[in-house]
Amino acid sequence: MIRTPHRLRRVLAAAGAVVAASLVLAGCASGSGTSSDDASSSTEADGQFPVSITTALGTTTIESQPKRVVALGWGDAETALELGVQPVGASDWLAFGGDGVGPWLQDAYTKSPEIIQTLEPSYEEILKLEPDVILDVKSSGDEDRYAKLSAIAPTVAVPKGGENYLATTEQQTTMIAKALGKEAEGKKLLSDLDDAYAAAREAHPEFDGKTAVVGAYTADGFGAYSSKDSRSTFMRNLGFTIPEAIDEQAGKAFSVQLSNENLDLLDADLTLVLPIYVDASKAESDPLFRKVPSVEAGHAIVFDDPDVSSAFSMGTTAAIEWALQELPDEFASKLG
Repeated sequence: MIRTPHRLRRVLAAAGAVVAASLVLAGCASGSGTSSDDASSSTEADGQFPVSITTALGTTTIESQPKRVVALGWGDAETALELGVQPVGASDWLAFGGDGVGPWLQDAYTKSPEIIQTLEPSYEEILKLEPDVILDVKSSGDEDRYAKLSAIAPTVAVPKGGENYLATTEQQTTMIAKALGKEAEGKKLLSDLDDAYAAAREAHPEFDGKTAVVGAYTADGFGAYSSKDSRSTFMRNLGFTIPEAIDEQAGKAFSVQLSNENLDLLDADLTLVLPIYVDASKAESDPLFRKVPSVEAGHAIVFDDPDVSSAFSMGTTAAIEWALQELPDEFASKLG
């Protein structure tokens, strides 16, 4: 009989079962992949330890430079990679497969990480990786999950106000950079991203003040993302505004499911729809969607390239910069 290690029994007893957040609109997925016994930062740390990081669930203190990092939050592994650190374990939220990252970070790993499930991670598998820090920054903010992870290793949880997967790119990058001793690198990533947005706005002044709605289409129908979600933030940083009606419907959530009766909430100067595990053609052919004024007028895009859709959704600096190379010209063509 295989016995659960004593430390793991304490971990699993620390809290009840993890509450699985409903993330259908976010297109979350779990996966498995190649295991890895060791990985570490590829450059020397520029930070000073110990460091303390304030989160929505408490203050996390990291005593020394992390060598074995497990990255569980949405995009946390990509952020670590951009900072020059290779996680030994990571979650593949958008089901990329392989190492669990998008094409903008292809071959970033020199040794593949252990792929950890997303909503309900295996704490036993995480324990086996012997992490000295766990990144769960863009996550649900679930207290039971945090208690279990913290019993394994110091855990950098969601920022204040960033619960329910609403950590901003700046928050995610800044917190992870501090945890890994890479604050200078983190500032450079954000500065470069600001420059990329500024260049896109300069190239497309027509975006300023126009409205945009970012929607999703799943087997359950249409939805829309609130202005606080990273997809809508992408549009706001280009100069667009998100209609207030979307936020009113979403409340504190990052998205809202739309009924047939309120599908007109997708109407804007520019309407974008991300198909999630369904063909783009199914969204495009939906008779009620075709009657949305912006769709009728030809001011809508239903993404049919999964890489573009994923880059638009991931919210990391690498993914955003990749999307900024692909999307603004297409947006301009649809605005007319």
